Amino acid sequence: MVRKLHEMGLRSDHAYNAGLVSVGLSVLAWLGSRKGEAAGQDRADRWGIYVGEWAPTLFGLGLALSQYEDD
Repeated sequence: MVRKLHEMGLRSDHAYNAGLVSVGLSVLAWLGSRKGEAAGQDRADRWGIYVGEWAPTLFGLGLALSQYEDD
């Protein structure tokens, strides 16, 4: 699967950058939910954690993609 993604043009830099963006989105989702919804702190925490789980996955994908790239 990773090889196919590499063949389609996805590079490790793309995945690393997406991981960094997801960290920022996690904070924004937490702040937005905390300020914009009446559901309270618990729901805001869940949104932040949900989006925050994307980062390790994307960083791992970046590491896997780097195995297919030339040095």
